[in-house]
Amino acid sequence: AKETGLTRLNLDGTVVRTDRVAAPGPNGADLWWSGKHKHHGGNVQVITTPDGWPIWVSPVRPGREHDTTCARHHRLIDTLNLIAAELDMPTLVDLGHENAGDGFRHPVKKPAGGELTTEQQAYNKVVRSIHGVCERANSLLKTTFKALRMVSLDPSRITQIAAAALVLLQLEYDRTT
Repeated sequence: AKETGLTRLNLDGTVVRTDRVAAPGPNGADLWWSGKHKHHGGNVQVITTPDGWPIWVSPVRPGREHDTTCARHHRLIDTLNLIAAELDMPTLVDLGHENAGDGFRHPVKKPAGGELTTEQQAYNKVVRSIHGVCERANSLLKTTFKALRMVSLDPSRITQIAAAALVLLQLEYDRTT
């Protein structure tokens, strides 16, 4: 990415819907149920270029896992922090990756019972507007490939479907970065 002239990366997670029946996880919680999205699914992390073009998709993790947990599992946190430190190439994220390290730029969270300063509000607008194009990648993958809208197979198959969709998308548009 640095060799092609990119100055930053974006990271965002998306939950791919499944019709999976309950699978017990820790403390009896359903492993594939996403409480945030209110449906079963698998969490896939997507790294994009600054213009929202997907360049990497992670293997699937259960939908109940938080974005930061998924990114840590795939060693993305350490890798992206290292890239930022060594290549001066930060990664823009949403609050789902809050406190992931110095290599990440995310909006400032409103303090409990307090307000954000004018500078913090301006910073949040800039980060959110620049990072917002990352949502384009998730949308592009899901709208282009019906197989990523609803997976009726074992949720672990989302890994192969997402990887194949990424390759096909890059071939179709003749773009790898």
